[in-house]
Amino acid sequence: MAGHDLETHARLLNAAAELFAARGFKDVTVREICAAADANVAAVNYHFGDKLGLYREVVNSAIGTMRSTTEAARQAGSGLPPAERLRAYIRVFLQRVGTDGQDSWIHRLMAREIADPTPSLDLIAEQVIAPRFDYVASVVAELLGRPSQDETVRRCTLSIQAQCHAAMPHPLASRALRLSNDPRALECLAQHIADFSLAGMFGVGEGLEARPSQVRKARVR
Repeated sequence: MAGHDLETHARLLNAAAELFAARGFKDVTVREICAAADANVAAVNYHFGDKLGLYREVVNSAIGTMRSTTEAARQAGSGLPPAERLRAYIRVFLQRVGTDGQDSWIHRLMAREIADPTPSLDLIAEQVIAPRFDYVASVVAELLGRPSQDETVRRCTLSIQAQCHAAMPHPLASRALRLSNDPRALECLAQHIADFSLAGMFGVGEGLEARPSQVRKARVR
């Protein structure tokens, strides 16, 4: 692809990402995308086949970014005890998704997919959500000494993920919940989610009585 074509391709992707994130796949027209990208109205068909092809590439870009977040969180905890791996996961996750930066369109696009799903939602679930959930579940399973498919493990994992996702940039987080995306505030929030989750998961069932020493060791030193 020639240099000019590469530039047009990138402009179309960037413009489409913002428009799809703001209004969803159905309500955005090819003409609007091309106008926002300062491209000929035929450019979408030339580069992507059609609007759906462009949307799929936007989604694939989002998936790549989200998978890199999961991998960064995994790498940050590599070789550490399970409680510290969980802390590393939460900290890196909030650092990567808790700020309203250049990738904030991804959060809005995912909200659109949840509200008005397209066939891409299955791909997102398969390539992003399931691997991320399974990684956290493996850490929780090690902490609790239970199989990763154990219902208590799965519920604890869901609770951890829900807390992390509540901190993602959206109107509720910035207004009703009064959450800040300042790095220092996010670090404090990451510590709180980890402390709360570690204490809570050991308090479920007989966990608190069985492993009180692990609760103490898992607290912030």
